[in-house]
Amino acid sequence: MTHVLAQGTFDILHPGHVHYLRDAAEMGDRLSVIIARRENVTHKEPPILPNRQRRDMIQALEMVDHARVGHPEDIFAPIEELDPDIIALGYDQHHDDAAIEAELDRRGIDCVVRRASPLDPEASEELLSTGRIIDRICEERCD
Repeated sequence: MTHVLAQGTFDILHPGHVHYLRDAAEMGDRLSVIIARRENVTHKEPPILPNRQRRDMIQALEMVDHARVGHPEDIFAPIEELDPDIIALGYDQHHDDAAIEAELDRRGIDCVVRRASPLDPEASEELLSTGRIIDRICEERCD
């Protein structure tokens, strides 16, 4: 059985997230997802929703077998515990694949890193990122 691990912030769940998780699930037989802790998100604005709420949303998706909130200090600790065969990154996630592979190797975690495919919008008005959704909400509803 091939165990796949995906991860993300998942603040505002949108079609891009669903595509990423479906793509990740298709890479194996079991999909676990790590939800980034609010306090660990430093590459963008921290999420609005609490950790538990974001975890519960992801756990509710049919393709997800297990969802959990990440470790407070060591983002690789849950990876060691879950021992996946594949780490599936979103096609546009900020992570450095080579750096992740090097840390996995250093820790003796035997898995490969793969990128999910992009989801191209079917129409120009489709919003496939949290940032674009927030921008559109502000354009249409913030005065």
